[in-house]
Amino acid sequence: MSAPISVDVVIFGGGIAGLWTLARRRQAGYSTILLERGALGGVHTIAAQGIIHGGAKYALTGTLSDATQAIGDMPQRWRNCLTGEGELDLRRVRVLSQYQHLWSTKGLGSRMTGFFASKLMRSRMAAVEGLDRPELFQNSAFSGSVYRLEEPVLDVPSLAAELVRQQGDACFAIQPERIQFDPEHPGCLKIRSPADSFTLQAQQLVLAAGAGNEALLKQLGRKTPQMQRRPLHMLMARGPLPQLYAHCLGASANPRLTITSYPLAGDEVVWHLGGQVAESGVARDEREHIAAGKAELAALLPWLDLKDVRWATRRIDRAEIATSGGKRPDSWHVDSDQGVITTWPTKLAFAPCLATDVLHCLEQDGIKPNNGDSTALVDLSYPPLAQPPWDEVKIWN
Repeated sequence: MSAPISVDVVIFGGGIAGLWTLARRRQAGYSTILLERGALGGVHTIAAQGIIHGGAKYALTGTLSDATQAIGDMPQRWRNCLTGEGELDLRRVRVLSQYQHLWSTKGLGSRMTGFFASKLMRSRMAAVEGLDRPELFQNSAFSGSVYRLEEPVLDVPSLAAELVRQQGDACFAIQPERIQFDPEHPGCLKIRSPADSFTLQAQQLVLAAGAGNEALLKQLGRKTPQMQRRPLHMLMARGPLPQLYAHCLGASANPRLTITSYPLAGDEVVWHLGGQVAESGVARDEREHIAAGKAELAALLPWLDLKDVRWATRRIDRAEIATSGGKRPDSWHVDSDQGVITTWPTKLAFAPCLATDVLHCLEQDGIKPNNGDSTALVDLSYPPLAQPPWDEVKIWN
């Protein structure tokens, strides 16, 4: 048994929440390490559509919900980072689009009047006509309305790669079964590495492992906070498709369809399809879901040629703080209790807010940087970088 290794903070989970929190804690002078059982970039993060929401899609009823107000400042906060002027330097991250669009089908135009009921929405979106519209909506068969939203769309694999480039030296691969937790002293972790066993002593633990938080809390002997799962069944379409970043306004507050694009080599583009089609697709198998996706695109964009497009699906089990009735939480969640901070970001866009709240928790709990030595973790390897979901598809239908 080697001598104990001391650090200020141990983060569990290498998705966007864990990586952003790691960067901010080290920035503030805390000796911080991140432990990941799989790949950096996480399960949910790498599969995200990359939209830095500003609340527009949550205001489809024309009212300012709590979610709308919570997320309203996120686009500018991220833009500051993307220009090197924010809390993190993300100038190397690829921006797929500086904005996205919202479109309505014929007959839903009256809902736009309500949509513009708030001053917030009027200031962050504008109608576009003619050649200012995306090429797909310049077709004579289109008879709806198109609006531009001031919400950027990021290349998530690029984002994950950049955070790992900056912080990867403090990220270590470890399987949960190699960690022995002490519920009475949560900061004292006994770790069995391939070459040795040692004790890792931390002032604070941060759980940022998404669905993995549930098992970690159980290992720590804790029943709260409780987690809920809200599954999605995402669609991916691959082929000679135009690049599009847009929401289709539906009959409910949730967009009928959300499309983001990822350009591949040659003329191929992957469309990542979310929104209501992904929510309702949970009950469908892959074949049924692809058929439903084709039917939805045929109904919304009937002039789009899909004959050379191939399809795949991906199930995502979203993990969040439990809410009454299982509804989507309005914002991120950070809970501090006796040496353990438990977090769920809810949205990719909320990662900066979550990381700031974690720092506030450390300060409120009187945790000060203590100059630990994470370089002593020589027996642990570095985790790999997660691959984009479309690169993991073995067979496209």
